[in-house]
Amino acid sequence: MKRFDAAPERGDFAFQQLVGPQKVTGASLNGLRGFFGLALSKSMPFGSVRDADGTIFSFVRSVMAPTGTPNPTRFFYLSTEIDGRNIRLDRERMARQALTPTPVQSFDREAVTWTSQPGEAGNPWTLTASGAALSWREEGLFDLRGPLLGTGMQWYLPGVDWGTFYASQLYDLAGTCQGRPVKGIVALDQVYMAEGGAIHFQKDLIVNNNKHVLWWTFATVYKDGSFDAGSLMVGHDHLGYAILMDQTGRVRCTTDIEGSVTHKPGSHFAETVRVTVDGSEEWEFLPDPKGEMIDFVGGFPITAQQEGRWRRVGDTREPDRWVAWGESDRRNGSARNVPGLDL
Repeated sequence: MKRFDAAPERGDFAFQQLVGPQKVTGASLNGLRGFFGLALSKSMPFGSVRDADGTIFSFVRSVMAPTGTPNPTRFFYLSTEIDGRNIRLDRERMARQALTPTPVQSFDREAVTWTSQPGEAGNPWTLTASGAALSWREEGLFDLRGPLLGTGMQWYLPGVDWGTFYASQLYDLAGTCQGRPVKGIVALDQVYMAEGGAIHFQKDLIVNNNKHVLWWTFATVYKDGSFDAGSLMVGHDHLGYAILMDQTGRVRCTTDIEGSVTHKPGSHFAETVRVTVDGSEEWEFLPDPKGEMIDFVGGFPITAQQEGRWRRVGDTREPDRWVAWGESDRRNGSARNVPGLDL
């Protein structure tokens, strides 16, 4: 049972989220309608793949909607090849790709396709997604495709003046990156914001109010064919949710979640992260030794983005491919309603 020490004003629900699964279809991915008085801002494909040597390649592209307001993200391409110690921006390869402020969008009744503009400067790209599969090609960089993993996820956060509606789906991809065979997981997120709102940037109910302590999207496919996937958030007031799914088709959702982050000394990045779901179920984040995206610190995104793997505490299954791209923010604190400090 949630407890309130003080009554918020009318229309303010103290950062309580509504969370649940959502059916993924090509039509829903293609749709431009709004929800809850919010407009579609953008679609955001992002994820990480690895080659046989464990090299990590991570990437994200901003696919703007006609009703969206941009933030500083256009196309980011990172890898552990730059310095061998962290996931670094590969600025040379990024500069070769089309930035595409406004993509071309089409729909064939099964899948939605976004592409760069004809004649646009830079290498072209194509992203196609449906309720069954996703393919993403960045000419000169990578060509990936694979099936939907589990089902979709969604959450809604109301606010007095702004709100956020967030829909996410995960795909199990394989293909080539820089000419090498790779495999991994890519999420395709779609965010709905108030007019003029942009995720992580402006009119963002969570970020602009310094509310979240941790937020991750994750999936692990194990060598026995089973998988775990989901999304986790913990923040201040009543902010927080867990969406958890596996190969059985079962989806579990709750806002009964607590968590804590221990940051590395003198660093914005997490050393340990643990959450407790429904009072007893414990999950932990295992940071990749090379998983820190250090080029984002002090820039955009404003939080410390970090790769690794989430698992239920005590789980000994051997992973085959995975993603756990998320963030903590030591400025916001280490646990719910525990204040933080910058370095």
